[in-house]
Amino acid sequence: MKAQQLSDMSKMELETKLNDSMDALQNLRFQKALQQIENPLQIRILKRDIAQVKTVLRELELGIRKDQGN
Repeated sequence: MKAQQLSDMSKMELETKLNDSMDALQNLRFQKALQQIENPLQIRILKRDIAQVKTVLRELELGIRKDQGN
């Protein structure tokens, strides 16, 4: 996900995206454990997206970034 797209999202949208991504990561980890995963690179990409969303949420909390999507 692009940084600009994250900047345009509201805090509620970011929290929803974070929850969805965490669920998807858990599912990918189960698939990896069962050796059913098609593309293991998806885990790395998803973890990076989660980190970006958490960073934006933390910036909003600290007041570094203003909430654009009221």
